[in-house]
Amino acid sequence: MTRHLPATLGELRSSEFHEERLKGRTVREELRQNLICRLERGEALFPGILGFDDTVIPQVVNAILSRHHFILLGLRGQAKTRLLRSLAELLDPVMPYVAGCEIRDNPYSPICQHCRLVLADKHDATPIAYLPPQLRYIEKLATPDVTIADMIGDLDPIKAARGGLDLSSELTIHYGLLPRAHRGIFAINELPDLAGKIQVGLFNIMQEGDVQIKGYPVRLPLEVLLVFTANPDDYTARGKIITPLKDRIGSEIRTHYPLTLEQGMAITEQEAWTQRAGRGQLFLPRFLQEVIESIAFLARDDKKIDKRCGVSQRLPISCLENVVSNAERRAIRNQEALVAPRVSDIYSALPSLTGKFELEYEGELKGADAVARELIRAAVGRVYSKYMEGANVAPVVQWFELGGSLKVSDAQPAAELVEQLEAIPGLREAAARLEADLPDHPAARASAAEFVLDGLYAHRRISRSEELGYTAGEKKRETRDHDEFPPRGARRNYQ
Repeated sequence: MTRHLPATLGELRSSEFHEERLKGRTVREELRQNLICRLERGEALFPGILGFDDTVIPQVVNAILSRHHFILLGLRGQAKTRLLRSLAELLDPVMPYVAGCEIRDNPYSPICQHCRLVLADKHDATPIAYLPPQLRYIEKLATPDVTIADMIGDLDPIKAARGGLDLSSELTIHYGLLPRAHRGIFAINELPDLAGKIQVGLFNIMQEGDVQIKGYPVRLPLEVLLVFTANPDDYTARGKIITPLKDRIGSEIRTHYPLTLEQGMAITEQEAWTQRAGRGQLFLPRFLQEVIESIAFLARDDKKIDKRCGVSQRLPISCLENVVSNAERRAIRNQEALVAPRVSDIYSALPSLTGKFELEYEGELKGADAVARELIRAAVGRVYSKYMEGANVAPVVQWFELGGSLKVSDAQPAAELVEQLEAIPGLREAAARLEADLPDHPAARASAAEFVLDGLYAHRRISRSEELGYTAGEKKRETRDHDEFPPRGARRNYQ
């Protein structure tokens, strides 16, 4: 049933939107009151924001309760923008304003000349419109070409000519983004990229609550919550937040990447597009999910990767989507009913990894592909140690040391691969540790067995090379970088 909302100012006065409630209530007070109600009811404050419950969220809550403008400082891919956008959920369901007003003025205390004239003419017959919370959130990406007119506004000579107005009239103003955010939330992403003179333009609105347009002393006591994001490295790399503006920001809140593997996996599972309408049912082994997430954790600590730029949470998300796509492609080609990704699919997902990190000098010498392959190998080794501790893999290693070899392709049908793998003594028994929660399907068994082989390779128990056909009796050896890390799509051979 549609809720009836007052259509005129007269109806508004006798409704729940009475004058005492709206006239002196600021947007920051509105956010504070609605937040208190949620806290009292024990509701989730920011649904979909994972990993910040004990760190960032309490600081954001404190900033809102303190009625502060605040900034989120953090590296890329730390959900800063998503967190700011979720602030709109703390606003009232609807907000009444004078219909036709560009800055959604308060009908009880208008600040623009247009609304004051309308109210003086129509009184209680003044038409009222309503704004949902999503439209009360305005966001701007800071770029060096942003002008003060974009942010604050400018005089419009065409409007003056059409209305026969003097340019000094307030009715000739074309409002910028900040006045249009009146009675709402105004977010600026990447604040250091904003030119210093534009940052100066934010001073008065944050402290004194007014703005000036083209030198005219137009007083617009805007009511707005200002929130910002920035990368800490930006203070010296691309620009800086000027000191007077920093001084006016009430709270500076640091964000971070997931602190635990479980948090990272939960975020990746929430964000990655894996449940698709297509051929075959998807089964994603947990050990493979842990490998993908571990790649990001290892990359953030790798000395060959620039820590100042960070490794975004988008890396495991994109990687997982590519891994599922490669497994999906294999299942479609081989007409398999189960889509079960393997470790070989992670190697095929290199395009989703190499663009997600910036390399230091040592990494540049190796190349992005080689660094990514090292990360995959290290991640497989870490997860292998967790699942296979104490497993008897000696027969598998011995089979390879006695001259056995195996060619594995990411396009190989599951049944064919399982038949080859079962010829290796002890491999089925070792993989049984992983098969307890796996479906009884060749694709799942192939995924488990291949993980064991890659784990042995990661721990240097067996070798792997792009060369075809190891000769019988060849001893296990340390290979050169270009041997250990075959190119994308190459068949991988275990010795």
